[in-house]
Amino acid sequence: MIRNLALLIGVFALVTAVAELLGATNFGTAATFGEIAFAGVLMWVLLKRP
Repeated sequence: MIRNLALLIGVFALVTAVAELLGATNFGTAATFGEIAFAGVLMWVLLKRP
């Protein structure tokens, strides 16, 4: 469970940072991409559970 939480936080931070480096207009736009990635990984974590 802690590993899944760390994965979610890490994906959000990584995608937000990449979006910022690639020229997102502001931090809010970059964070939106982070949230989209977070939601995708959250669905993967929830669906892979037995």
